[in-house]
Amino acid sequence: MVARVFPLGRSAAGEQTGTVIATPHARPGTLVVVDDHARFREAVGERLAAAGWRIVGEAATGAAAIDLVARLAPDVVLLDVVLPDMDGFAVADRLAAAGSASAVVLTSGHERGDFAGRVRAAPVRGFLPKERISGPALATLLAGDQR
Repeated sequence: MVARVFPLGRSAAGEQTGTVIATPHARPGTLVVVDDHARFREAVGERLAAAGWRIVGEAATGAAAIDLVARLAPDVVLLDVVLPDMDGFAVADRLAAAGSASAVVLTSGHERGDFAGRVRAAPVRGFLPKERISGPALATLLAGDQR
């Protein structure tokens, strides 16, 4: 098994302060978190950063997410289904129409079954319930098409 080591940071002396080991199934890269709850964005960002993801931006609305993704071109967009200005499906549609290459993963506090048909029809990689978001869960979803 091949593994890559991702340094989490360096001390003032240049020493590595921590590492995350990723298997071939885990492809941490850049990520934007979109959710209207700041505490959720912070918690999920911390959890995914600990798994090797580099959180490059956060947005609280669909409009802000579209702008942010256009500017930053992250590898992945973790996108809440319920936002104050438009739903996550509309955001995903607009990102796809704009030619975004970012993989979009929808999330919600509601169960997947509540959105199953819409998830399958949307230009997204899949859906993760909020309570299941983790580095391994995200890597597994991205490694296959788990709509």
